[in-house]
Amino acid sequence: MTFWNPDTIRAVVSGTWVTRPRENQHDPFGVTIDSRQARPGQVFVALRGERTEGHRFVGRAAERGCPLAIVEHTDEPLPDSIGIIRVESTIEALGRLAAAYRRSALALRVIAVTGSCGKTTTVRLIDAVLSQRLRGSASPRSFNNAIGVPLTLLNARPSDNYVVCEVGTNAPGEIETLARICEPDVAVITNIGRAHLERLGSVDGVAREKASLLAHLRGGGLAFVPAECGALHRHIRLFDRERLVTIGVGPEADLRVTGVVASPAGVRFSLNDRVNFEVPLLGEHNAINAAIAVGVGRRLGLGDEEIRAGLSRARGAEMRGQLVRLGPVTVINDAYNANPESMIAGLKVLATWRDARRVAVLGDMLELGDAALSEHRIVGEWMAAARAAEVVVLVGPLAREMLGPIASAIGEESVHWFETLDGSSCSAVSSLIEPGDVVLLKGSRRMGLERIAADLERRFVPDITSTSGDRASTRG
Repeated sequence: MTFWNPDTIRAVVSGTWVTRPRENQHDPFGVTIDSRQARPGQVFVALRGERTEGHRFVGRAAERGCPLAIVEHTDEPLPDSIGIIRVESTIEALGRLAAAYRRSALALRVIAVTGSCGKTTTVRLIDAVLSQRLRGSASPRSFNNAIGVPLTLLNARPSDNYVVCEVGTNAPGEIETLARICEPDVAVITNIGRAHLERLGSVDGVAREKASLLAHLRGGGLAFVPAECGALHRHIRLFDRERLVTIGVGPEADLRVTGVVASPAGVRFSLNDRVNFEVPLLGEHNAINAAIAVGVGRRLGLGDEEIRAGLSRARGAEMRGQLVRLGPVTVINDAYNANPESMIAGLKVLATWRDARRVAVLGDMLELGDAALSEHRIVGEWMAAARAAEVVVLVGPLAREMLGPIASAIGEESVHWFETLDGSSCSAVSSLIEPGDVVLLKGSRRMGLERIAADLERRFVPDITSTSGDRASTRG
C-alpha cells in the first residue's frame, strides 16, 4: 500500500469518511488548496481563511480531476463523485500529511532555509546548483508558512533527490513547528537581523526563533549558519560543532567569502582565497547567499564546476532585487519586503551604479515594534553618510524619520516625502523619474511600492502590466 492510498491518507489525518472514493479511481498524488490551479490526481484540502472559504470550491476541484478532498465541515454542498474525508482542522491535517509524507519519501533530502532576509534568493540559488545533477524541486515564490511548507513537501516526487523548503516566521514557535514537519537533512540560516521585532521582541528573540530550525535536524545532518553572529551562536552553543558549517567574511568562518566584487552585472567572490565563483545577481550580500549554495552543493556531492554552472543559471525572485529595464529607466525592484539590514543592502546595490542619476524610493519598514522610529533614523543616518542616491523619495509615516539626516546630506530639494501611496502620489513619484535614471524600490510588503514600477511601465513602456500575491507566502 502506497503513501497516497486514500485509506492511508485518512489514517494519517485522523479523519472520517464522508464519501469513499470510487473503486476504479487511481490513487492521488500531490496536494492543492487552490481549485483554480488543481491538477488531475491531486488531493484538494479545503482551507478556511479570512478572505476565502475553500469548502465552496470542492465541486470545482472535483471537476478539475481531484479524486479526494479533505474538509472540516459539510455545510457546503459536496460532490459525491470523489472521496471526502472530514477532519477537525484542515490546516492541521495538511501539516500531518506533509510530516508523514516526508518520512515516507526515503530518497528525498530536505534542505530547509530560514533567516531574516535572503531566504527566497538562497532557495533559488541552492535549487539552481543542485539541479545541475540531481532531480528535485524548491518552494515556489515564498511558500514559507504553515501552508506553504507542507505544500512544498507534498508536491515533491518520492523519487526526487531533494526539495528546498523556505521556512519563515513572524511569531515565536512557528519555525520549530515547521522544522518538526520537514525534519531537514540540511538546515540553513542565512542571517539574523532586525525583522519582525514586533512579535519576536529583539534581535535575540529573532536568533532564538531561527535557531529552532536546528532542533529537528536529522541525524547526520548539517547546518550552515552565519559566522559573524553572536546572538545566534548563543542559542546554538550546545549544538554539535562537527555538524555546523559557518559562513562569513571573517577569518573564523569555515567557508570564508573573500575578494567580493559587486557590479550591475552581478557579484564575483572567492571561497577561502582559493576557489572563485560568480553569480548574476545584484549586491555584495549575494556573495554570502551564493556561498551557502556552494556549501550545500558540495554537501550533496556536486563538484565546483557543476556548482559554477548552476550559479550562472540563477535568476533573482520577483521583487527581490529584480533588475527591470523600462525603456530608458532601470528599476531595481526590491519591493517585496524590508527590514533595516535588507534596506541597507539594497542601497548598497544602488550605489554600484556610477554613471547614472540614482533615485531611492524607500517605504516604511513594518513590524519593528518599539524600535521602529529609531531603526528608521539609523537607516537615514547610514544613507546620509553613504550618499547612495542623488534623489530620495520617502513613503509612509515611519519613513519620514529618515528625512532629516538625508536632507542634511543631499539637500532638501532632493528629498520628497509622501504620507501614503495612492494614485496621485504614485503619479507624483513617477514624475520625478527621468530617462537614464536608476531607481531602487524598497519597503515593506504592505507599502506596495511595486505600484510605482507599474506606473513607470505605463509611462515608458505602454501596455505592460504585472500582478502578484499568494496566501502561502507571507512570512519573514
